[in-house]
Amino acid sequence: MLRSVGVAVAVLLVSGVSVGAIALKQVSDDLGQGVALQGEETAKAAKQAPGLTAYEGGFNVLIVGTDNDVKQGDSFGKRDATLNDVNILLHVSADHSNATAVSIPRDLVVPIPSCPKEDGSGTTPAMSAQPINSAYEDGGLNCVVQTVKQLTGVDVPFAGLISFNGVIEMTNAIGGVPVCVNEPVTDRYTGLDLPAGSSTLQGADALAFLRSRHGIGDGSDLGRISSQQVYLSSMLRTIKSGGVLASPTKLYKLARAAASNMTLSNSLNDLDTMTKIGLALKDLPLQNVNFVQYPGSTGGTGVYSGKVQPDTATAGRLFDAIRADRPFGLTPGSTGVGSETTQSGAAAPAPSSAAPAPVATGSASGSASTTPAPGASAGTTAIEGLTGQTAADRTCSVAYRF
Repeated sequence: MLRSVGVAVAVLLVSGVSVGAIALKQVSDDLGQGVALQGEETAKAAKQAPGLTAYEGGFNVLIVGTDNDVKQGDSFGKRDATLNDVNILLHVSADHSNATAVSIPRDLVVPIPSCPKEDGSGTTPAMSAQPINSAYEDGGLNCVVQTVKQLTGVDVPFAGLISFNGVIEMTNAIGGVPVCVNEPVTDRYTGLDLPAGSSTLQGADALAFLRSRHGIGDGSDLGRISSQQVYLSSMLRTIKSGGVLASPTKLYKLARAAASNMTLSNSLNDLDTMTKIGLALKDLPLQNVNFVQYPGSTGGTGVYSGKVQPDTATAGRLFDAIRADRPFGLTPGSTGVGSETTQSGAAAPAPSSAAPAPVATGSASGSASTTPAPGASAGTTAIEGLTGQTAADRTCSVAYRF
């Protein structure tokens, strides 16, 4: 009855992660009602040829993490609104040779389009400059998708939503994720308390690590994103290692946790589509999976005061290249303010099957450095000003120094 069919996308909460899609009735039953996206094909219409075949061509998936799902009660504090505090756009190239996950800062000030209200009572007005994490409150998952489409110029046919409880259950399912920090980290806001060096996190501890802002980097959302990429790259290495993919029990638990704790767009809300996406991703080399941050900066004035101001020039090069499906590199030392590359011989946690790679070779390129970055494939150039890492890079989070 169990049939593992590969690694399917479900990059979660303050991050991205792949899940094993298992063609099992119970998993299918766990899937809830889907969410309609404006202009989407229905799941039935979007299906391709029957059978266990990979999704044809390139595709984009938006994973949204909410901070205050009503289903979790007051476990993580009371909020006046539910916000989309994590927004990760995953692009997979047409030949399935590389992928890029772009983390969009929750405080990034962007235009938000008019969106249909979830209760069907009309539409919300368009706004020219609002933090992107207000889009969910305006019109649910569909409004977040429409905002990201407008911001990036990239079509988004698939989307998924996950809450704090979902992150906890999925990290428990795989048995924990190894991370490291360069110094002890204490964050009274999330309860995170880690010693320097390596730790394996799961459940509430993993969630605290992903949520930590005041204990990491410069205390900003940008520092948190680069720290989250430490976790996400390690999580992907863990999932792709034999410890998870070779364990039917862990795959089953992971699929159940994902199906039970995610709300998916109609286009993604069936195992056939998830399986095809999983087959498209299962053989991706770790060094060809990029985690990057939407370019932006803090310290602005006016509407950008206390928020993140987009770097439209760098973002334009990134998304122009994503649409063109060209590979790209990251300049050395560009992991971001919340993480750093480990030195040779350092004990960065990662399954032994994951070889480190110093430079990203993902699915974007732009007018940037004309010199190939070290370790990049021939003809690959680096996008200046872009921060991130590959899934193969071994990095550590940087503790916030008050």
